[in-house]
Amino acid sequence: MFGIGVNEIGGIILLIVLFGIYFIPTGVAVCRKAKRLAGIVVLNILLGWTLIGWVGSLVWAISDNTKEE
Repeated sequence: MFGIGVNEIGGIILLIVLFGIYFIPTGVAVCRKAKRLAGIVVLNILLGWTLIGWVGSLVWAISDNTKEE
């Protein structure tokens, strides 16, 4: 009666999926070891909710030079 219902579980799963999609640009930047990782993360967090900010941070993450090892 007071447990978590199917609708709540579905909502939690949807929220996790949406957060995963939201932070794709950050994940790409981390995996590519982007030189301007901090800027990409900040742009993604602050303006990722807009389509322009999300696409901009994704393009920046993909096109940014990577750190030399």
